[in-house]
Amino acid sequence: MIGVDVGGTKVAVGLLEGEELTATIEEPTQTAGPAALIDQLVRIIEQAARRARSVAGVGIGVPSVVQFDRGLVRSSVNVPLADLPLREVLGKRLETAVYVDNDATCAAIAEAYAQRPPVANLVVLTLGTGVGGGIVIGGRPYRGATGAAGELGHTIVAAPSQPQRADAFPKPGSLESLASGRALDRLARELAERGELDGEAATGRGLVAAASAGRPAALQAFRRYARFVGIGVANAINVFDPEVVALGGGVSAAGDLLLAEVREVARAYVLPGVGTRTEIRIARAGPRAGVVGAALLARLEGAGGRSASL
Repeated sequence: MIGVDVGGTKVAVGLLEGEELTATIEEPTQTAGPAALIDQLVRIIEQAARRARSVAGVGIGVPSVVQFDRGLVRSSVNVPLADLPLREVLGKRLETAVYVDNDATCAAIAEAYAQRPPVANLVVLTLGTGVGGGIVIGGRPYRGATGAAGELGHTIVAAPSQPQRADAFPKPGSLESLASGRALDRLARELAERGELDGEAATGRGLVAAASAGRPAALQAFRRYARFVGIGVANAINVFDPEVVALGGGVSAAGDLLLAEVREVARAYVLPGVGTRTEIRIARAGPRAGVVGAALLARLEGAGGRSASL
């Protein structure tokens, strides 16, 4: 199976044979328009396919709202794929089975398979430029009525005092507005403006480094950030009662510094008796989770469609 992870800055493609990911190719994402990006996807998928003995299917994860049964990309963030029947277009070009899903759903599939036996009930939060969410319930990716479920980054964790524009996203008070990589960068810039963080370190990564070193202002700001992540995790536990809530994405590199605060806050907001078996952890699937999960998506769907379980 071939897995494709489409991001706003890069496209990664890999060949999954058994449990081994090989033939990984990465390129900057072509964002000039849909035709340019589709041409790029076809070219590098075919490049990966030439290294395989055979290709039974292609799975593609995109940072988009996807109507899964049709492979229709309804709306997209950072890639020019909105209102595009991507499954049909690529299937005709590649002459093979193609499956298209949200990138965080693919990450959730990879995370479920990152241990043996696979996790049957799991939620993944990807803390990157934005905040994505992927859900596995009863051993199957959960997609909702139209295939677009899992947008956990747009759950509200701190309701604003005044309503905002209906067409503005992310909404103020949403998990994405307060707990994304962009939000962490914003906190870092605020510290730098007050002289509490070196200007050259005024990024989310610099803030995490300063907090890890025990600098009080940075530690306080990071804890404030992690508190919103913890509320988001509590919401996921209260709704799904999963075995695992895994934190992925670039911010998850903060490791124990992030986990300690998230776990404490989540416990405070979870209803007593709920989540008694839930493990909150850093995602184990690693940096190739998107590619692996997309390939596993093709494997699962090819093995029996929506009835296939982990």
